[in-house]
Amino acid sequence: MKLYPAIDLRGGQAVRLYQGDYDQMTVYNADPVAQAKAFVTAGAKYLHVVDLDGAKDDTTANLQTVAAIAKQGGLKIEVGGGIRDEERIKRYLDLGVDRCILGTIAVKDFAFTAEMAQKYGAQIAVGVDMKNGLVAVNGWKEVTPEPGVAFCRRCAGVGVKTIIATDISRDGTMQGTNMDLYRELLTIPGLEITASGGIAALDELAELQKMHCHAAILGKSIYTGAIDLAQAVRLYQD
Repeated sequence: MKLYPAIDLRGGQAVRLYQGDYDQMTVYNADPVAQAKAFVTAGAKYLHVVDLDGAKDDTTANLQTVAAIAKQGGLKIEVGGGIRDEERIKRYLDLGVDRCILGTIAVKDFAFTAEMAQKYGAQIAVGVDMKNGLVAVNGWKEVTPEPGVAFCRRCAGVGVKTIIATDISRDGTMQGTNMDLYRELLTIPGLEITASGGIAALDELAELQKMHCHAAILGKSIYTGAIDLAQAVRLYQD
């Protein structure tokens, strides 16, 4: 299983939100580049970056920060947040990012997502954020009528290879992740599933690994010390 420690960027700082609420934000490191370096020191090989400003306001305010993290090397980086056209995909890939995550645009313009999945293959992932089982978009402020699992099946049907699935109710809460959701998603042929949101203990990583989950994202748990990243990497990273 691949482990992705997470850096959420807002105003050039590494932060965490509680259930996606921008008003419930904690700054964990004013220097995201130093934070990425600490992850490398702990043995991480992968990094999950979300541009919260991009997701909320459709800006590229944190582009230079992502560039600085990529330039440092040592990590395969996936980036999401505000990626809504091919130009931004190209900009990130040119910076040395390995994969771009399509979120809101995947729902709003499914034909575009299908086209990007065909064109860029493994360099495209779709982030599917779910609130009460339904797909949420626009920084989780808008909930659509489509069930998340059904949307993931649609994505698989047009050649999307990687789904990053988040249960918003668990994100940043340290209450444990939604195992039943991942069990269901893992029955969809052709998809690699990344578990995201609420992972709070090593035994959850053990369970995800046992069910052959492709990857897991670690956020608040590693910032608060509930999970020791170096230990998690040693035990559960491929």
